[in-house]
Amino acid sequence: MSWAGLWIAATIGAALAQTLRNALQRNLVDKVGLIAATHVRFLFGLPFGLAFLGVATAFAGHRPPLPDGVAFGWIALGAATQIAATALMLAAMQRRSFVVTTAYTKTEPVQVLLVASLMLGEVPTPLLAAAVLIATCGVLLLTRPAGGEHQPGAAAAAVLGLAAGGLFAISAVAYRGGILALGGEGDGLAAVTALVIALALQALVLGAWLLARNRPALRAVLVAWRESLGAGFMGALASLGWFIAFALAETAAVRTLGLVELVFAQLLSRRLFKERTSLREVAGLALLALGVALVLNAGSS
Repeated sequence: MSWAGLWIAATIGAALAQTLRNALQRNLVDKVGLIAATHVRFLFGLPFGLAFLGVATAFAGHRPPLPDGVAFGWIALGAATQIAATALMLAAMQRRSFVVTTAYTKTEPVQVLLVASLMLGEVPTPLLAAAVLIATCGVLLLTRPAGGEHQPGAAAAAVLGLAAGGLFAISAVAYRGGILALGGEGDGLAAVTALVIALALQALVLGAWLLARNRPALRAVLVAWRESLGAGFMGALASLGWFIAFALAETAAVRTLGLVELVFAQLLSRRLFKERTSLREVAGLALLALGVALVLNAGSS
């Protein structure tokens, strides 16, 4: 498989795994609380991340790279902003539908264009910029309430979801910066190493916070270990796909293609949460599909 084919496959796989993880985490919020549910993806994802690193190390035939201060700083920034973004996303899901909340967070690619340009000097091609804007228009159409009517929790969900999208944008760019500092473009072992460092930092920080401030929530996570294990595995699998894609392609291209998660979320919400799809949402999905097609064309050109 070519490098182009690999980042595309990794991104689509990551989007699917992330959709399943979000659904599992959403169900955990009512049982263990918002912060504890956020902690699940990191605490229970870390063992799987270590397993992925073991396989990648054996495949590469040499030890993982050791991070210097620059690489560690990038990864730490990505880890911190991802924690905050995940918590805001789950809070938004408590106020609005699964699909629409996911859509709010997926305004991220437009923010990635700016953040990646400022932080990494990645200037998008005109075709990629057009693809991001078209796909984001589809996202905004998906998030607009039908008939312009006010829906309970809609305003709060919008603010929380958009803020989460901004933090996810910073996190994605920082992770790519960390991977490039560790091993450079196309280094799969560096990508998995960065993943394990991020998961370890996140599990440590949130675990310490819960231990000091909310021990009952930490115990509740451990009691619900079966559901937590599933969310952790899907979270680690999703992150593995994202990190591999970040090692191979520009952040904006990866995150725009990752908007296919909305299609997966749409299918999942209809099946699990019995949420209906409006004509407006169908039109939004069509624009999203066009934007994704342009991203694929930009990536192959």
